[in-house]
Amino acid sequence: MGKQTLKNTIIIFFTAVNPTYLWNMSKVIFIMGVSGCGKTTIGKALAEQLHFSFMEADDFHPQANKDKMQQGIPLTDTDRWPWLKSLRAAMELTFPNGVVVACSALKESYRSVLEENLNPLHVQWVYLEGTVETLRQRLEQRKGHFMNPNLLPSQLATLEVPAAALQFSITMPPPTIIRQIIQKIHEA
Repeated sequence: MGKQTLKNTIIIFFTAVNPTYLWNMSKVIFIMGVSGCGKTTIGKALAEQLHFSFMEADDFHPQANKDKMQQGIPLTDTDRWPWLKSLRAAMELTFPNGVVVACSALKESYRSVLEENLNPLHVQWVYLEGTVETLRQRLEQRKGHFMNPNLLPSQLATLEVPAAALQFSITMPPPTIIRQIIQKIHEA
Protein backbone atom coordinates (compact mmCIF):
# COMPACT_ATOMS: atom_id res chain seq x y z
CA MET A 1 0.00 0.00 0.00
CA GLY A 2 1.41 3.38 -1.03
CA LYS A 3 1.82 6.35 1.33
CA GLN A 4 -1.02 8.37 -0.24
CA THR A 5 -3.41 5.38 -0.18
CA LEU A 6 -2.59 4.75 3.48
CA LYS A 7 -3.13 8.44 4.29
CA ASN A 8 -6.50 8.43 2.49
CA THR A 9 -7.51 5.22 4.30
CA ILE A 10 -6.65 6.78 7.67
CA ILE A 11 -8.62 9.93 6.87
CA ILE A 12 -11.65 7.88 5.75
CA PHE A 13 -11.42 5.80 8.96
CA PHE A 14 -11.17 8.81 11.28
CA THR A 15 -13.95 10.59 9.39
CA ALA A 16 -16.23 7.57 9.88
CA VAL A 17 -15.38 7.43 13.61
CA ASN A 18 -15.47 11.21 14.10
CA PRO A 19 -17.31 13.22 11.42
CA THR A 20 -15.60 16.43 12.58
CA TYR A 21 -12.15 14.97 11.79
CA LEU A 22 -11.78 16.81 8.46
CA TRP A 23 -13.27 19.96 9.96
CA ASN A 24 -10.61 19.84 12.68
CA MET A 25 -7.92 19.66 9.98
CA SER A 26 -9.21 22.79 8.24
CA LYS A 27 -7.71 26.20 8.93
CA VAL A 28 -10.05 28.75 10.49
CA ILE A 29 -8.94 32.38 10.52
CA PHE A 30 -11.03 34.80 12.56
CA ILE A 31 -10.71 38.50 11.71
CA MET A 32 -11.94 40.37 14.79
CA GLY A 33 -12.30 43.82 16.25
CA VAL A 34 -14.87 46.52 16.85
CA SER A 35 -17.15 47.83 14.15
CA GLY A 36 -15.39 49.93 11.55
CA CYS A 37 -11.98 48.25 11.83
CA GLY A 38 -12.19 46.64 8.39
CA LYS A 39 -12.99 43.01 9.24
CA THR A 40 -15.03 42.43 6.09
CA THR A 41 -12.60 44.16 3.74
CA ILE A 42 -9.61 42.27 5.11
CA GLY A 43 -11.48 39.00 5.53
CA LYS A 44 -12.86 38.86 1.99
CA ALA A 45 -9.51 39.70 0.39
CA LEU A 46 -7.64 37.24 2.62
CA ALA A 47 -10.11 34.45 1.86
CA GLU A 48 -9.76 35.14 -1.87
CA GLN A 49 -5.96 34.98 -1.74
CA LEU A 50 -5.98 31.77 0.32
CA HIS A 51 -8.82 30.18 -1.70
CA PHE A 52 -10.83 29.82 1.52
CA SER A 53 -14.52 30.33 2.11
CA PHE A 54 -15.55 33.64 3.67
CA MET A 55 -18.21 34.17 6.31
CA GLU A 56 -19.56 37.52 7.48
CA ALA A 57 -20.84 37.16 11.06
CA ASP A 58 -23.21 40.11 10.62
CA ASP A 59 -25.21 37.95 8.19
CA PHE A 60 -26.13 35.67 11.11
CA HIS A 61 -27.60 38.35 13.38
CA PRO A 62 -31.34 38.01 13.80
CA GLN A 63 -33.34 41.03 12.66
CA ALA A 64 -34.05 41.97 16.30
CA ASN A 65 -30.30 42.41 16.92
CA LYS A 66 -29.89 44.50 13.78
CA ASP A 67 -32.84 46.67 14.79
CA LYS A 68 -31.36 47.27 18.25
CA MET A 69 -27.98 48.24 16.84
CA GLN A 70 -29.55 50.52 14.25
CA GLN A 71 -31.39 52.30 17.08
CA GLY A 72 -28.12 52.69 18.99
CA ILE A 73 -29.00 50.10 21.65
CA PRO A 74 -26.00 47.94 22.65
CA LEU A 75 -26.44 44.18 22.43
CA THR A 76 -26.35 42.13 25.62
CA ASP A 77 -24.81 38.70 26.08
CA THR A 78 -28.35 37.32 25.89
CA ASP A 79 -28.66 38.90 22.42
CA ARG A 80 -25.30 37.57 21.31
CA TRP A 81 -25.40 33.88 22.37
CA PRO A 82 -27.91 32.67 19.74
CA TRP A 83 -26.09 34.70 17.08
CA LEU A 84 -22.72 33.17 17.98
CA LYS A 85 -24.14 29.64 18.11
CA SER A 86 -25.81 30.11 14.71
CA LEU A 87 -22.53 31.34 13.23
CA ARG A 88 -20.62 28.43 14.79
CA ALA A 89 -23.07 25.89 13.35
CA ALA A 90 -22.80 27.47 9.90
CA MET A 91 -19.00 27.35 10.05
CA GLU A 92 -19.10 23.55 10.13
CA LEU A 93 -20.80 23.51 6.74
CA THR A 94 -17.65 24.93 5.16
CA PHE A 95 -15.50 21.89 5.90
CA PRO A 96 -13.17 20.53 4.62
CA ASN A 97 -12.22 23.89 3.11
CA GLY A 98 -10.48 26.57 5.10
CA VAL A 99 -12.60 29.52 6.18
CA VAL A 100 -12.04 33.16 7.06
CA VAL A 101 -14.65 34.53 9.47
CA ALA A 102 -15.18 38.27 10.00
CA CYS A 103 -16.67 38.60 13.48
CA SER A 104 -16.38 41.20 16.24
CA ALA A 105 -15.83 38.43 18.85
CA LEU A 106 -15.30 41.14 21.46
CA LYS A 107 -15.06 38.89 24.55
CA GLU A 108 -13.02 35.81 25.31
CA SER A 109 -16.24 33.94 26.13
CA TYR A 110 -17.55 34.70 22.62
CA ARG A 111 -14.33 33.46 21.07
CA SER A 112 -14.59 30.25 23.11
CA VAL A 113 -18.01 29.53 21.59
CA LEU A 114 -16.61 30.02 18.09
CA GLU A 115 -13.57 27.82 18.78
CA GLU A 116 -15.56 24.99 20.38
CA ASN A 117 -14.35 21.57 19.16
CA LEU A 118 -11.82 23.10 16.77
CA ASN A 119 -8.25 21.94 16.68
CA PRO A 120 -6.36 24.86 18.31
CA LEU A 121 -3.45 24.24 15.93
CA HIS A 122 -5.71 25.18 13.02
CA VAL A 123 -7.24 28.33 14.51
CA GLN A 124 -5.77 31.79 14.04
CA TRP A 125 -7.17 35.00 15.49
CA VAL A 126 -6.35 38.31 13.83
CA TYR A 127 -7.19 41.48 15.76
CA LEU A 128 -7.55 44.74 13.82
CA GLU A 129 -7.02 47.73 16.09
CA GLY A 130 -7.42 51.42 15.55
CA THR A 131 -7.83 54.68 17.38
CA VAL A 132 -11.26 55.89 18.46
CA GLU A 133 -10.96 58.78 15.99
CA THR A 134 -10.15 56.53 13.03
CA LEU A 135 -12.89 54.04 13.90
CA ARG A 136 -15.51 56.78 14.39
CA GLN A 137 -14.56 58.41 11.08
CA ARG A 138 -14.91 55.09 9.25
CA LEU A 139 -18.28 54.38 10.85
CA GLU A 140 -19.62 57.81 9.98
CA GLN A 141 -18.55 57.39 6.34
CA ARG A 142 -20.05 53.92 5.99
CA LYS A 143 -23.36 53.77 4.14
CA GLY A 144 -26.04 51.09 4.24
CA HIS A 145 -24.91 49.28 7.41
CA PHE A 146 -27.14 48.73 10.41
CA MET A 147 -24.45 49.52 12.98
CA ASN A 148 -25.04 52.89 14.61
CA PRO A 149 -21.74 54.82 15.05
CA ASN A 150 -22.91 55.83 18.55
CA LEU A 151 -22.33 52.21 19.65
CA LEU A 152 -18.54 52.50 19.24
CA PRO A 153 -17.92 53.44 22.91
CA SER A 154 -20.00 50.44 24.02
CA GLN A 155 -18.03 48.10 21.77
CA LEU A 156 -14.71 49.48 23.00
CA ALA A 157 -15.84 49.03 26.61
CA THR A 158 -16.83 45.41 25.91
CA LEU A 159 -13.64 44.56 23.99
CA GLU A 160 -11.26 42.10 25.63
CA VAL A 161 -8.12 42.24 23.51
CA PRO A 162 -7.00 38.66 22.79
CA ALA A 163 -3.52 37.85 24.03
CA ALA A 164 -2.71 35.23 21.40
CA ALA A 165 -4.03 37.03 18.31
CA LEU A 166 -1.97 38.49 15.53
CA GLN A 167 -2.50 42.24 15.89
CA PHE A 168 -2.49 44.79 13.08
CA SER A 169 -3.06 48.53 13.02
CA ILE A 170 -5.80 49.64 10.65
CA THR A 171 -3.63 52.59 9.63
CA MET A 172 -1.82 50.21 7.27
CA PRO A 173 -3.30 49.71 3.79
CA PRO A 174 -5.39 46.51 3.45
CA PRO A 175 -2.95 44.84 1.00
CA THR A 176 -0.14 45.31 3.55
CA ILE A 177 -2.24 43.84 6.36
CA ILE A 178 -3.22 40.85 4.20
CA ARG A 179 0.37 40.23 3.10
CA GLN A 180 1.54 40.33 6.73
CA ILE A 181 -1.24 37.99 7.90
CA ILE A 182 -0.28 35.44 5.25
CA GLN A 183 3.38 35.78 6.15
CA LYS A 184 2.72 35.25 9.88
CA ILE A 185 0.45 32.25 9.22
CA HIS A 186 3.14 30.61 7.08
CA GLU A 187 5.74 31.26 9.80
CA ALA A 188 3.61 29.53 12.45
